[in-house]
Amino acid sequence: MPKVTFPAPAGPLPGYLATPATEGPWPAVIVVQDVRGMTADVRRVSDRLAAAGYLTLAPALYGRGLKIACMLATIRSHFAGTGDSFDDIVAARDHLLADPNCSGKVGLVGFCMGAGFVLQLAPSGLFDATAPNYGLNPKNIDALAQSCPVVASYGAKDRIARSGTAAALEAVLAAGGVPRDIKEYENVGHSFMNDFGIPAPFTVIERIAGMEYSEPEAEDAWRRILSFFGEHLR
Repeated sequence: MPKVTFPAPAGPLPGYLATPATEGPWPAVIVVQDVRGMTADVRRVSDRLAAAGYLTLAPALYGRGLKIACMLATIRSHFAGTGDSFDDIVAARDHLLADPNCSGKVGLVGFCMGAGFVLQLAPSGLFDATAPNYGLNPKNIDALAQSCPVVASYGAKDRIARSGTAAALEAVLAAGGVPRDIKEYENVGHSFMNDFGIPAPFTVIERIAGMEYSEPEAEDAWRRILSFFGEHLR
């Protein structure tokens, strides 16, 4: 596994680095995990982006200390809009920008909790394009009128990022004239892009919770993300 450790304000943090097979320099992408942490799915997402030509780093936000303590601190940071987790994501960006094989363009991808971090960082001026997937809109949603370009995907049956989340994001981005591609898929719920490889007996629970992977919608969302990043990061 391509492990890497990079410096951050709260101390060194591990991550998963995926490198394209083609000759650089490449644009870079940071992948922000969901609440489950550094899963095989996060690594697959990173590998997929690298295969598409992006130098990709997924910071292990639970990688500094006991996992449960890191998890709670990260969740608190997500809702507070500040804290070590935001610093860690920015530090991951800085680490990639320091790589001579980085073209100088950096995108940001996130899922669920990770998408919440992405949306809060989108107006920071630090990223060139973002892809938040079924994340909660930030409390200061009006700040997104000054966002970098956004491609976002939601499920109409999502019980976490509920109905109206995608429309509210579309409205504020449109008001600011932000380049965007916001889509809500009618027949899926939360986490429809994340294939966690859950054993068959548990897929029923996943389906009841409205968090089931759905390949057709997931692949369409990926098509849109890669097309959008091709336009804004290359």
